[in-house]
Amino acid sequence: MIDAAAISLSVVVPVYNEEGNVGPLVREIVAALRSVTRFEIVYVDDCSTDRTLAALATLKAEVPELRVVRHLGNAGQSTATRNGVKAARGAWIATLDGDGQNDPADIPKLLARRDGAPSDVKMFAGWRVERKDSGSKRWASKWANAIRASMLKDDTPDTGCGIKLFEREAFLDLPYFDHMHRYLPALMQRAGWKTVSVPVNHRPRATGVSKYNNLNRALVGIRDLHGVAWLIARARRTTAEEI
Repeated sequence: MIDAAAISLSVVVPVYNEEGNVGPLVREIVAALRSVTRFEIVYVDDCSTDRTLAALATLKAEVPELRVVRHLGNAGQSTATRNGVKAARGAWIATLDGDGQNDPADIPKLLARRDGAPSDVKMFAGWRVERKDSGSKRWASKWANAIRASMLKDDTPDTGCGIKLFEREAFLDLPYFDHMHRYLPALMQRAGWKTVSVPVNHRPRATGVSKYNNLNRALVGIRDLHGVAWLIARARRTTAEEI
């Protein structure tokens, strides 16, 4: 049994139909963190239609750090991430994509960067310097990142990387909307916090298929990008004190 009060880090992993990836990724997370910090792993199953949930239930008997949250209806990655963060007991959150392309061995690197950073840096975002995706996906991401950077001025070369480290309280204070996970550095900056991009490893998908394609990302992204730009333009911040 894990002492909830002792947990300092929660690793949140949203998944949908990733039965072949959950076992290897959970074991990699454990190997990366057991000698580093007190942690828990919070998987959020987004109403998978394969045996993802059954695989996670089996893993719970093997991995005491593992918790599983189950969606009763498919809601998407942003909602799964947010529900995982809400369920988490650590003050800091590390996120990973459930497809195994993010490397859990990078989490200690992010923790080290956090420990040496000023207190107003609330997010450490992974930066996939050498992506292991198809040429079309790399091209689409490069194009999307360039447009996003020109509109949002978030100084983040790879906002779509799934591995991130951030303060739980700061995240839950952000405005919530579907697909918000693609704009977290800009939203953190809007809230008055600083963010840092950290080069991380990226790996080919070992099993399963991607849940996104370039067209649906582009169509949704255009609308979301204008919405986030509006949120940034309408932001108002000030300090307050009790008297």
